[in-house]
Formats: sequence, structure tokens, C-alpha cells
Amino acid sequence: MARAALVTGAARGIGRALALGLAERGFDVAVHYRSSRAEAREVAAAVRRTGRRAVTVSGDLTDPAQARAAVEAAARGLGGLAVVVNNVGDYLFKPIEDVDPEEWRGVLTSNLDTAFFVTQAALPYLLAEGWGRVLFLGYAGAGQLVAKPQITPYFIAKTGVVLYAKALAARLAPHGVTVNVVAPGVAENSVTQPVREIPMGRVARLDELVEAVGYFVSPAADYVTGQVLEVAGGWNV
Repeated sequence: MARAALVTGAARGIGRALALGLAERGFDVAVHYRSSRAEAREVAAAVRRTGRRAVTVSGDLTDPAQARAAVEAAARGLGGLAVVVNNVGDYLFKPIEDVDPEEWRGVLTSNLDTAFFVTQAALPYLLAEGWGRVLFLGYAGAGQLVAKPQITPYFIAKTGVVLYAKALAARLAPHGVTVNVVAPGVAENSVTQPVREIPMGRVARLDELVEAVGYFVSPAADYVTGQVLEVAGGWNV
């Protein structure tokens, strides 16, 4: 029986690529969306064309009740849950002195709180499986105590994700559940693309991010937890 995966924000972009990549690796997939219903249904249809099962689940994951409901719908629709990929998160490129309180809260909540709400709701299902994978989409360089004056709330949120992931990894390791972070730098769909700052001279392809997630959900990574894998071409090293 195929194991089931939930990918948040899977209607487009990186989330879409990850949902399809997991299907190609034999996982049934719950495609989460907030408002992009038509696109989510298209992704689910593409998953089914690989021979895997798919359901769509909706919800504003910044609301803990809706996050729990989305997780429960995914588990109910697929008969359990073994993999959670936390992909949702807003990005803001703006000088820190110009960021208003609503923007500040929005970036932190959409990146950090959603990861907490979704993962906490999913833990009983992962533990019941006796095997599980929690993945977070981070940000290359997050965790370094350096100034990022144009993306301060985003950088803080992604640093929080790393710390949360490591705490979870330590707690869940005895239960067969690994927790890791895939940290993109500048991807082909990124809002800003400072290619000149990247040592390899190009942006990351979405398939390269899929391969990183694919590694962590594979048997090859059974003994790997609490790690951050940067897919960034040397950016922010």
C-alpha cells in the first residue's frame, strides 16, 4: 500500500512540483490549497495520471482550526498520513524600517505558525504509522546571525523553522519519524533573482528541489534527521 503525503501550498510553483515529484516516487498525495481551487484540482489530476491517489484539501493554515481540518481531511481521504511537506509561506522584500505591523505578522505567521499548526496536527498520524517524514521549505542561509535588512521578517521566520525542525527531530527520532529542512536559495520562480550573487551563476530548477525532498523521503535518508540541505548554488554560504 502506498504511503500518503500532504503538501501544503501545492496548487502552483514549488508545491506543485513537490506534489508531482512525490507521486512519481510512489506516494499518494493530498494537494492543499487556500484559494487556487482550479489549479489544485489540476495538480490532483496530474497525480492520478501517475497511478497514485490524490485528494484536494483547502484551508487558511494561519488559522489553527483550519490547519487541523486540512490535515484531518488529508488523512481521511488517503487513509493515513506518513509525509508532511510544509511549503506554505509568504515572502516580503521591503526595507525593515518600512515594514508595517500587519506585514510583519503576516510573514511570520504564514511561514512559521503554519508550519507549527500543520505539523502538530499531523503528528498523531505520523506516529501511528511508525514511519514518517516531516519536511520544511526553508531559506538558504537562515540560521546565520547576519543582517538581512530587505527581508528581515522572512529571514526570522525561516530561522525559526530551522530551530523548530531541530527540536522536533530530537523528539521524534526514537519513533521512526525524521524531520529535515530543504532550503532553496533563488529558484526559477523566486520573486527576486539576484543571479550575480550566486557563485554557480544560475537559479535553482524546481526539479532540483524535488530531488532534495525525494532524498529525504527515501530509504537512503532513514538515518538522517535534524538537517538543513541548501539547494542554492553556493549562495549565502
